[in-house]
Amino acid sequence: TRYFLFNQITLFATLGVFMSDDLMTTFVFFEIMSLASYPWVVHDENEGAMRAGKTYLAIAVFGSMVTLMGLFIAYNRIGSLSFDAFSAARGRNDMILPAALILVGFAAKAGLFPLHIWLPKAHPVAPAPASALLSGILTKSGVFGLIVVCSRLMAGDAAFGNLLMVFACITMFLGA
Repeated sequence: TRYFLFNQITLFATLGVFMSDDLMTTFVFFEIMSLASYPWVVHDENEGAMRAGKTYLAIAVFGSMVTLMGLFIAYNRIGSLSFDAFSAARGRNDMILPAALILVGFAAKAGLFPLHIWLPKAHPVAPAPASALLSGILTKSGVFGLIVVCSRLMAGDAAFGNLLMVFACITMFLGA
C-alpha cells in the first residue's frame, strides 16, 4: 500500500512539473516528486536500501537548496520566475550565476556528473517497477529542467553551452 501511495504522489507531482508555467511552481512540484520517490528507494528497508536512501536524499536536498538559492537570486534580478520572464532576460550577464545554481538541482535529479552518485546506489535496491520509474520519470524531469533553463535563459551563450556539453560528455563516459 505504501508503495502505491507514493507512486501516485510522485506521478501527480510529475504532472505538476510538466504543466507549470514558472520555475517556482516547477520547483515545488519537483521537490514533492523527489521526496515522494524516496520511499521507492528504501522500500525493502534493508541496510543497503537505507544507505542508498540516505545518498538519494542528501543529493536531492543539496540540489534543492542550491536551486532555491538560484531562484531567489533570479527573482531578485528579474522580478519574476515565469518562463516568459526568463526568455526576456536571455543574454544578461547577471543571470549566469542564478542559471548555474538552478541547473545544479536539475542536474542532480538528471544524474549529471558529479551529482550522479545516487543512481548506482538507488537502482539496485529499489523494486524493479520503482527503478524503471526512477529512470523513466525522475531523471527525465531533471533533463526537462535543464532544457527549460538552457533554452529560456541561456540560449545563445556558447561558453555556458560548452560547459554543459563537457559535463554531459563526462556523464556519458564516466556515468556509464
